[in-house]
Amino acid sequence: MFVETYETYNAVYDKILKGKVVVVIDTLRATSVITTALVNGAKEVIPVADIEDAINMSGHLERDTILLGGERNAVKIEGFDLSNSPLEYSEDVVKGKTIIITTTNGTRALKKASSSDDVVVGCLLNVTSVADYIHRENKDVVIICAGTEGKFSIDDIITAGAILDRLEKLSPYESDDLSKASYFLYKSFQDNILNIMKYGYHLNRIEKLGFHEDVEFCTTIDKFSVVPKYINGVVRLV
Repeated sequence: MFVETYETYNAVYDKILKGKVVVVIDTLRATSVITTALVNGAKEVIPVADIEDAINMSGHLERDTILLGGERNAVKIEGFDLSNSPLEYSEDVVKGKTIIITTTNGTRALKKASSSDDVVVGCLLNVTSVADYIHRENKDVVIICAGTEGKFSIDDIITAGAILDRLEKLSPYESDDLSKASYFLYKSFQDNILNIMKYGYHLNRIEKLGFHEDVEFCTTIDKFSVVPKYINGVVRLV
């Protein structure tokens, strides 16, 4: 098994994804939101790249069966039902609903991964379940970090490292340098990952916007034991 990690989705070429398990990470906050929504009973989550795509898709579905969610520049999109805060995606709000979501980074990273037929959603909330899934599949792995505004983001890299830490206990694997760096960075701060993540640009930005509770929630390790899979444009639990 060989693991490659990419700092942003812009660094990924379709041809490298064929036949591999692809893990998409946007810990703050899209993949945390998607995972939480599905745990809380959402029927499915449909990630789209653009606001217009979300609005157009919603026009073809019964309005009372769907919710529009997402953000631009970490702020709720005008006219949408929900923002990009996982705390809004509670069971009483999302159960049985189809959620159409668009975010600045995370949903675009998922769309980028779509040339693979084995794409899973990863975040700190489900790192052990993702590692278990990789172990069972026993294929080469590509980890795609969503990044922030096209740049490296510490929170995603720490999450990649946490997954690799669990995977190491299950399977021997080889990896590229960014995977190794992710692993060693996580190991150095595993007892309190906020000690390193607090220096990240993205975490500080959403903290300043008042989303401290989101940060606390999204940095909880292994809150859930689920693996959301992205198949044919839709994310559901396996």
